[in-house]
Amino acid sequence: MRALTWQGKRDVRVETVPDPRIEEPTDAIIRVTSSGLCGSDLHLYEVLTPFMTPGDILGHEPMGIVEEVGAAVPDLQVGDRVVVPFQIACGNCWMCLTGLPTQCETTQVSAEGMGAALFGYTRLYGAVPGAQAEYLRVPQAQYGPIKVPEGPSDDRFLYLSDVLPTAWQAVAYAGVPQGGSVAVLGLGPIGDMACRIAQVQGAGRVFGVDLVPERLRRAKERGVETFDLRSFDDDKELVAAIRDQTDGRGPDAVIDAVGTEAHGSAAARMVQNASALLPRKLGGPMAERFSVDRLAALYTAIELVRRGGTISISGVYGGMADPMPMLTLFDKQIQMRMGQANVRRWSDEIIPYLTDEDPLGVDDFATHHLPLSEAPHAYDMFQKKQDGAVKVVLRP
Repeated sequence: MRALTWQGKRDVRVETVPDPRIEEPTDAIIRVTSSGLCGSDLHLYEVLTPFMTPGDILGHEPMGIVEEVGAAVPDLQVGDRVVVPFQIACGNCWMCLTGLPTQCETTQVSAEGMGAALFGYTRLYGAVPGAQAEYLRVPQAQYGPIKVPEGPSDDRFLYLSDVLPTAWQAVAYAGVPQGGSVAVLGLGPIGDMACRIAQVQGAGRVFGVDLVPERLRRAKERGVETFDLRSFDDDKELVAAIRDQTDGRGPDAVIDAVGTEAHGSAAARMVQNASALLPRKLGGPMAERFSVDRLAALYTAIELVRRGGTISISGVYGGMADPMPMLTLFDKQIQMRMGQANVRRWSDEIIPYLTDEDPLGVDDFATHHLPLSEAPHAYDMFQKKQDGAVKVVLRP
């Protein structure tokens, strides 16, 4: 089959690789019909390269048609149309039963001290072959895949794999009161969708912050009060502008949908780049022990949120030596919640919104649909924020 493989920093290639096969009774094989390109994939493209191996297959946002099922997968049949969550979980362990499949005790990558295995996401999460490919082996298929009806286009359901549950959890963790206010930092796919979800769930005011014109325009067209970072000399001016809209207090909640690749933080970027350039045997241990993040967005969230408010982090961070302003966090009594999205915890709540009325705007959420053969171009375009690229869907 053809699949997108990682070969080095900013070097991804579509190559011919062996077809996946059933390896365990709980496996299924799907023929991928659509696969999203996620902002998290860009971390593998540059920041997390010390944890990658040449030939790794990328991608973790797939849907497709079931081609084969293992003997211990009773609820799937050949021909079923399914969305596959980005994490691999059993559904039966204590963590899964308490609504935390991202911490699944069956698939935890304990050798790396990490949570549940993920598709296409470094050796830290099991080095499981990913979904930007023609076919995908799905472990723990007795629990993971979400069956969806025939009829609507893939885009109606594809985002159940990651974007929708990640944004849904971000809003849930933010705890925005009815009629309250929330600021979303970063209007990429997750931040954009988090704004939409906050609106349909009853937030009174939703503020969106970004510096990419296309992202700001999309959010503004859906009623988000947008703030262009380029219009402010520094973060303090931005914070003051939003506080002016919230009686001087700041919003009830702030969602950090940016993560480790925030603009600014030049010193942290230098450290990230240095570890990425080292040989893998040296770069991996350095990144694990001494890595730092570009924390500009998180610092802004801490400054912006009102006293007693909540910060919800959906942007990916990976630093082990990050300086945190603990005095400010303690003094302001800020609550923080974060983590990988627990897809199956939220999917049943989300599906009723995927109706013909399309209140979340999923049908036209993608800005680009490209064949898998153009995936290297898609990564380059998405990272450089060219051609209005906000969400890219690959079609094998």
